[in-house]
Formats: sequence, structure tokens, C-alpha cells
Amino acid sequence: MSTLSSEWRIIAKWVLAMIPVLSSLLAAGGILHYFQLESYQFPGFFRTLKRNYQKSIFPGLCVTVTSLLLYYIFYSVWDQSSNTVILLLILMLPISALIGYIIKRIFTVKKAKKKFAYTGRVKRLYVVFFIVMTIISYALSTLPWAILPAMWPILLPLVAALAGLLAWPIEKIISECYFRDARKKLLANPKLIRIGITGSYGKTSVKYILGTILSEKYPTLITPASFNTPMGVTRTIREKLTPSYQVFVGEMGARHVGDIKEMCRLVHPTIGIVTSVGPQHLETFKTIERVAKTKYELIDKLPKEDSHAYFYDDQSFCRQMYHKTSKNKTLCAKDSPSADAWFSDVSVSAQGSTFMLHIKDKGSIECQTKLLGEHNIQNITLAAAVASDLHLSLKQISHGIVKLQPIQHRLELLNHQGSFTIINDAFNSNPVGAKAALEVLKGFPSRRIIITPGMVELGEKEEAYNREFGKNMVGCVDVAIIVGKNRATPIIEGLLEAGFPKDAIHRVDSLDQSTVLLHSMVLPTDTVLYENDLPDNYQDA
Repeated sequence: MSTLSSEWRIIAKWVLAMIPVLSSLLAAGGILHYFQLESYQFPGFFRTLKRNYQKSIFPGLCVTVTSLLLYYIFYSVWDQSSNTVILLLILMLPISALIGYIIKRIFTVKKAKKKFAYTGRVKRLYVVFFIVMTIISYALSTLPWAILPAMWPILLPLVAALAGLLAWPIEKIISECYFRDARKKLLANPKLIRIGITGSYGKTSVKYILGTILSEKYPTLITPASFNTPMGVTRTIREKLTPSYQVFVGEMGARHVGDIKEMCRLVHPTIGIVTSVGPQHLETFKTIERVAKTKYELIDKLPKEDSHAYFYDDQSFCRQMYHKTSKNKTLCAKDSPSADAWFSDVSVSAQGSTFMLHIKDKGSIECQTKLLGEHNIQNITLAAAVASDLHLSLKQISHGIVKLQPIQHRLELLNHQGSFTIINDAFNSNPVGAKAALEVLKGFPSRRIIITPGMVELGEKEEAYNREFGKNMVGCVDVAIIVGKNRATPIIEGLLEAGFPKDAIHRVDSLDQSTVLLHSMVLPTDTVLYENDLPDNYQDA
């Protein structure tokens, strides 16, 4: 029988209840990172947990096992002197914290490409998470079975989701306050030209291109990097928009129907650009038709008067959007004098591209750019059409085009320590962008090597698109290094079906392994294309 006083017995009960809480608080870092990577959206979060089930389940399981072990140690000295029990009790919480930290180190994504950011939202989530875990653990400690508080961490991912659900109303209130603050800043500048850009791909490129060209005449603010969510656009406006800017260009991304409508509620753009519609984020949209519907939210929300919509003629969804739009509109195309803006006479090399730019009723001009690939000329033509309607001359537009720099990780041409050439297209990948990157690689002399993990977020068609990706490599690639597990199989099948030599195909488990393999075979004259780099929530898939 323990000699502990009644006060110490109460403290012991609390400490034992807090052991799994403290361990879980630290061990759950990787799980909460997944939640952040999925933009705090529950469907995506649960899909990520399923894909990475080992890193999702094992942290909680380890917390349960180690907590049971600590319980066993504690109860084994329960009949010892009170000083011994109290000393062990004092050590329990630091030990549980250390255990949680070790578990986190073991199961957290190594060398994360997008590190876990301890934002205000994450800190608030941790507070709610801690409160939820404490309530659960203490409630279980009131039951007759002493080991029950150690058992709940098995359900750690679900507890994290519950914390996210309980924190959601708080975040909604906070984001609405930020939203209203940003809206006030926009209303304070009624003469500001507000431009929205959306599309399955190309929107970030068009944003940077348009920002560079418009800066020839107007002080222009664009959303930085890939800030294309409601909070990203809100933050840009709140932190960077000043009265000195005459143009605001907002990139509008979407994973769900209604996302773009929400950003339009903030920005109220008078100019809308749809760069493309294609098989992107099909895990959430399910069909390309739903993608198209969501992209058209931007055009639908433009004012009926004094607004303008811009489309690139893809001979598919964007063309259909153009024809159903009753507002002022512009169609851009290649080799099509019937379009409002078009390009022709393209000459592409490893150093960039030259082409003729034509604007209806404005004239034509020869342009040069360092950007690689014909798809970038499509993006430039869209931006040039907008700039022309905003009263930039063809000469100003041409000057802006010359100044364009490759965007990091988007067909970025690099030289590896004075040796082989790298085409870095690792930001993300989609069927159209991957095909365009292969066409760029095809234009390089000597041996051509591709390193890729394939494409993700393509829903039920993911396997078919990756198989087609493999087929498209034939004629553009001499050596294929395929990274990963699930997506490697259809890519390799596509390569072999199209007649690619089997001995030129290499499959590795990680990007690190691909680097080792590359350096064992690469020659100074080789060109290496890095096509896609999977986000952290897909690393084990």
C-alpha cells in the first residue's frame, strides 16, 4: 500500500493522465504538418493519412506503448517509500516529453520541402489540441481501469482532426476579420486596377509575366510566389498594398468548387484571365467539367459593365468559356489572325525563344524571351493582350518581355557547377505541363536524361496519365530515372509499350538515390530534366 498523502495521490492521478498528453503533443507534429499541407481541409487530410498510414498510426501507437511502460514502472514502485514515488512522479513528465520528441523525430518527414510553419493558426490549433487531449485523458482517468488514459493515443489522427474541427469556428472569425481589413484597403483605392488570374496551370507564370510587363507603365503589385488561396491573397493586400500601386494582380487557385468565388468576394476584379482548364486536382474536383465550372467563377463574378475577360484558345474548355461569355472578352491563340491576339513564327532554342506578337488593330512586333517552351509564349500572349488593353504600346510590351526571367523551379535553366545542363521543372507537374517540358528537352542536343516521380492529384485517371507520360518520353528522352513506388509502375509500362529500351530505364526509391545514380552516369554534355518533385504529403505514396 502506498504511503502517499491524499494530496499526492491526486497529483499522481493528474501526472499519469498527462503523460500521454505531453508525449502526444510533441509526437503529433508530423500529423499536424499533413493537416497544414492540405490547407486544413479534412477530405485531403484523411486522404494523406491513408497514403502515409505508417507515419499516421505509428506515432500514437508508440505513445500508447511507452505510456503503458511508464505506468508499469510507476505502479511497480507504488508500495515503496513516498519519497521514491514522488521522485519518480517528478521525472515522469520530462521523460514523457522526451519520448514524444523522439517519436516526432522518427516519424516526421525528413528534409521536408515545405517545412512545418508555426503560424498563428498552428499555435491556436496546438492549444485546442492540448485542451482536447487533456479532457479525454482526465475523463478516462476517472474510470476504474488505471491504464485507460494511455490507450487513447492510438486514435491520435482522429483526435487531431477533432481539434481542427473545434478550432474551425475560431479560424473562421479570425479570417473574416483579416478579410474585412483587406477589403477596406482595396476600397480605399477605388482607382486601383484589379486583375484576377486562374487556370489549371500557367496562372503563376502569367502572373509574373503580366506583373513584369505592366511595370513598364504602372506600379504593379502581384501576389508573391504561389500565394493563391483566400488567406494568401488577403495577407498580400494587408501587408503590401499601398496607395502608390496602380495595379493589383491576384493569382486565384482552387481545390474545391467555390474557392475562386470566395477570392472574388474580396478582390472584386474587373479583369479576369483564364489560362487553361485541364486535369489538375482531380482528387477533389473529380471531373474536368467541375474544374472548368470553378475556373469560370472568376469570369462570372466580373462586373457586367466595364470588365474584360481573357482566354487562351485551347480548342476545348477555354474556347467554350469564351463563346458563352457575354462580357467584353479577348481570345488569344497561335497562328490565328481571327483571334484578338496571337503569336507566330516561333523559334525555340536552349537560350530562349523569338516570336512575332500580333494584337488586333494595334500591329505586330518581334519579341525575344529567355523563357523556354512554346507554352510560355502562350502565357506571354495572354499577358500582352491585357497590357495592350491597359494602354501599353507594343514597344513597352516588347521591352517587358525581354526582361522576363525564368520562375524558380518552372523550366528553369541551370548549369551544374560548370558541367551538365539542368532544366528544373520541379515545382509541380500536370499532363500538359509535363508534355511541354518534354518538348523543351527534345530540343537539346546530346544525351537527355529525365528524373521524375510522376504526377499526382489526378484522381482515378492518375495511372492512365502517368502511363501516357511514359509514352510521351519516347523520342524526347535517352535515359529515364523514375523515383518512387506507386507511380513508377505505369510510367515504366508506358515507356516499354512505346518501345523505350529497358536498359535505359532506372527505378529508385528516393530523390537522394536518383542523385547518386545520376552522378555515376552523367556526362558534361548531358541535359537533365527534373520533372516534378512530390510534396511532403505524397512522399511515401
